[in-house]
Amino acid sequence: MQKFLIVVVGPTGIGKTKTSIEIAKHYNTEIISADSRQIFKELKIGTATPTEDELKEARHHNIGSQSIHDYYSAWEFEQDALRLSEELFKTHDQLVLTGGSMLYIDAICKGIDELPTIDQQLREDLKKQYETEGIESIRRLLKQLDPVFYEQVDLMNHKRVIHAVEICLITGKTYSSLRTNTIKKRPFHIIKVGLELEREEVYNRINLRVDQMIKMGLVEEARQFYPYKELNSLNTVGYKEIFAHFDGEYDLDKAIELIKRNTRRYAKKQLTWFKKDSETKWFKPTEFNNIISHIDGLILNCKA
Repeated sequence: MQKFLIVVVGPTGIGKTKTSIEIAKHYNTEIISADSRQIFKELKIGTATPTEDELKEARHHNIGSQSIHDYYSAWEFEQDALRLSEELFKTHDQLVLTGGSMLYIDAICKGIDELPTIDQQLREDLKKQYETEGIESIRRLLKQLDPVFYEQVDLMNHKRVIHAVEICLITGKTYSSLRTNTIKKRPFHIIKVGLELEREEVYNRINLRVDQMIKMGLVEEARQFYPYKELNSLNTVGYKEIFAHFDGEYDLDKAIELIKRNTRRYAKKQLTWFKKDSETKWFKPTEFNNIISHIDGLILNCKA
C-alpha cells in the first residue's frame, strides 16, 4: 500500500493549523508538527500553539514534546519525525506534516546533512566569543565566511550558526558547499500544499494575532521565562522583544510594535523560502475543496 505525506506550508499567521486539521479530518489521519518553537512544552501563547479545542479535532504530534532547556536540532527532528511517521503509517495511508520552520520541513522532505566537528578547541573559542560578544558577532562571521548558508540558517539557533562557522574555519570551504544537498529517498510520497494571501492581508493577520497574544497574557508568560532568556529556545520573536522591554531598552508599546515588525519580516522570509520549491501547489486558505481535489488527484496518479 502506498503512503502519502501531505505537507502544508506557508508564512506565519496564514492559517496552516486550521487547514491541516481539516485535511486530517478529511483523510481520518493525524498531524505531525514541524514548528521549531511549538515543540517546547513551556511556550504556549508566544508560539501560537494550537488550542485545546484544535488539538481535540485532530491528533497532533511534536507539540510540547521538548523542554526549553533541551537542545533540539533539525537533524534530531528529522530522526524523530521519520520514526514517528513509520509508526503512524502502519495504520494510516496519509499523514499531514505542517509548520513554518523551513529547516524542519526540509529535514523531512529532503534530509539534513550532519557534518562532523573535529576541532574541540575551535568550538570552545567560538562558544566563548558567543558568550562574551553575543550571537551577532557569530552571525557576522558566518555572513563573511558563507553568505549562502547565512540566508538559509535559523539565525536564532546559535549552536547551528556556530557549527557552520566552525566547519568553514576547519575546512577553508563554505559550509553550504560541503552539504551534499542530495535529496534523501523516503518510503512515502510527498504532496506539498502552500497557503498564500495578498501580502497586506498576511500582515494584517499578523498584527491582529500579536494583539491577541498580548490580550491572552504574552507579557506575563514571558516574565516567567525571563531568568532563562539566554536559552536558544527563547531567542525568538515575541519573547526577545519583551525581554528587552524588561531590560529597560524600550517601553511595552515599542516592544509590541517590534514583535509585529519582526514577525512580518519572518513571514516574508518564509514565503521566499517556500516559493523556491516548484513542487508546491499554492492555494488560498479558503480554497479547501480545491486543495482536497489537488491532493486526491496526485494520490490517484501515483496509484495508477
